[in-house]
Amino acid sequence: MDYRRLFSESAAALKPSGIRKFFSLAAEMKDVISLGVGEPDYKTPWIIRKAGIDSLDRGNTWYTANAGLSALQVEITRYLSRRFSLVYEPSQVLVTVGGSEAIDLTIRAFVNPGDEVLLPEPCFVAYSAIVQLCGGVPVPIVTKEEDEFRLTPQALKAAITEKSKLLIFPFPNNPTGGVMRREHLLEIEAALKGTDIMLLSDEIYAELTYGGEKHVSIASISDDMKARTIVVNGFSKAYAMTGWRLGYCVAPAPVMDVLFKIHQYAIMCAPTTSQYAAIEALKHCDREIGDMAADYDRRRRLIVAGLNDIGLRCFSPGGAFYVFPSIRSTGMGSLEFCEKLLESKRVAVVPGDAFGACGEGFVRICYAYSTEHIIEALSRIGEFVREIKKRA
Repeated sequence: MDYRRLFSESAAALKPSGIRKFFSLAAEMKDVISLGVGEPDYKTPWIIRKAGIDSLDRGNTWYTANAGLSALQVEITRYLSRRFSLVYEPSQVLVTVGGSEAIDLTIRAFVNPGDEVLLPEPCFVAYSAIVQLCGGVPVPIVTKEEDEFRLTPQALKAAITEKSKLLIFPFPNNPTGGVMRREHLLEIEAALKGTDIMLLSDEIYAELTYGGEKHVSIASISDDMKARTIVVNGFSKAYAMTGWRLGYCVAPAPVMDVLFKIHQYAIMCAPTTSQYAAIEALKHCDREIGDMAADYDRRRRLIVAGLNDIGLRCFSPGGAFYVFPSIRSTGMGSLEFCEKLLESKRVAVVPGDAFGACGEGFVRICYAYSTEHIIEALSRIGEFVREIKKRA
């Protein structure tokens, strides 16, 4: 049977994830320091794990309501109000299988074949793939190092056409660590005036911002922006709950009706045990969030200084837990640099062009790992760069 003839064209055209490629390679090698996958090295705080265990002891192993436990919906609204001044009703909360499902739901809810989706790049690899699977057209908007990888209103306006349907707003950003402060959000609001473009605001790294300024959600700056924004968040990054696979989205009621329908048919509900654990996380773990963020900040400053000392120019990120250094001084392309670094020094990082063509000349390094791992990785990367320059 010729399977290639049977696959959908959009599925067959998808490229494999550049992140997973290097993760798989690193997993097969010995003595590798993998700084490739964005996963906290912390264990989920005990109070959260215990809540999950207790829910199992009580026999809470059945499906929940499609939208999630009502108690969890309530706690999400309280959390969003307390931390980000976002006011929603519990009925406007949909609990999902990770933030990834919420992203997928939103894109499927709005994108028809031929619709254009605006993507500030470099960005998370899944956005473009989901748009393509829906028959949409990803429209990259290049963000630049000299702008601290922010989306500028000029670049946004230049990308808007009559086919523009959705703007994906990925800040704090993976892979660059770029952030959008309130003054920048007001510029984006002005650029969108007079359009019907919706926003998918991926705020999974909202708790991880540095320099004394908290994250500001674009949905919080005005009624107009709230009316056009679907906010996506989750528990993986802030609470070190990656394997629990739990996220959520909040949106205007008419939007939530459609998201809910898709979720009903595709998923049924998010994992029950994870939902009970998440209630405890939201109620009692603000301090743990702060402690982890402070530790990431220390690692951020360590790795930025180390890379710049090596001679790999590195922008100091304002959020998330990634750095995006330029490797152009080595004379190598992103893929070649990553392959040779892994082969010769057993350090795994991700080519910048995995996050969009404009990421060429950069690599993504995750610092959600121990200080000891980061120091050793910097030592090996330094050796690698010095050897390259000696041969040049």
